Amino acid sequence: MNNLNYIIKRLLQMIPVLFIVTVIVFLLMRLIPGDPAALMLGEKASNEAIEALRIKMGLDKSLFTQFFIFFKDLLHFDLGDSIRYSVPVADLLKERIPVTVLLTIVSTFFTIIISMPLGYLAGIKKDKPTDQVIRILALLGLSIPSFWIALVLLLIFGVKFQLFPVSGWGITWADHLRSLILPGITQAIGVSAIVVRNLRNNVVDIKNSDYVDYAKSKGLSNKIIRERHIIRNALIPTTTLLSLKIAWMLGGSVIIETVFTLPGVGALLVNGIYSRDYSIVQGVVIIFVLVVQVINLITDVIYSILDPRVKLQ
Repeated sequence: MNNLNYIIKRLLQMIPVLFIVTVIVFLLMRLIPGDPAALMLGEKASNEAIEALRIKMGLDKSLFTQFFIFFKDLLHFDLGDSIRYSVPVADLLKERIPVTVLLTIVSTFFTIIISMPLGYLAGIKKDKPTDQVIRILALLGLSIPSFWIALVLLLIFGVKFQLFPVSGWGITWADHLRSLILPGITQAIGVSAIVVRNLRNNVVDIKNSDYVDYAKSKGLSNKIIRERHIIRNALIPTTTLLSLKIAWMLGGSVIIETVFTLPGVGALLVNGIYSRDYSIVQGVVIIFVLVVQVINLITDVIYSILDPRVKLQ
């Protein structure tokens, strides 16, 4: 019952956060210099056409009136219509959110299978050659820009060996999965470098803790000590870090989706900013904030499962 009350409380706390974000995004978009209508129609557009588009976008009204209309529509789950694409923003998000979500899932999968074994191995083999090699690889992963990694992977596995598509999304689910492998690995490399370092340090600290020495003195097997004491306790802070990185990957999909020309929310956000499409930018940012808050809530629940001492109150 306490867990349910905590979850309801956290869900209610999302409301003021979403409202504040809505106000900030609304104001920032309108503080950008220039006339969005003139920018969208181009330099050769007539004044009549520009004024007609301004009226259509609601820019002829006061700032307060514009926000009131936008917020009223938002309460009815109406994110407005895109001027550039001439369709509701909700429809655009329905088409593109699955791409970004799947990319994040694939990236998280590769992050886990890369970072967890390497981080644990580096911690157990502290200061040994294995640890040194893993730390050097992690440093390289942190130092190399993601777009450079993406281009190298494209040249090797896309152009030379032709194992994966160079760009695009494909038609079938098999095509979708193949098109997400290289982007997922690209995102996972940078995130894995951070997670490896964090997990390695956690394992080192826990391996030298008193309760691990006590478990050894009781004659417990290395497998039990590893599973019950070292790995489980080392994963507690790493889980928090990984959840933050999952939220970062959602926002960081902008670069990856642009390089691999994936039709995701990140690419939609970039196009919306360039074209000053208020509805798209506001809708995408609000969805991102909502997803990040849900991820943080799920992280708290997982945290309480990993560490029974943590109570959701």
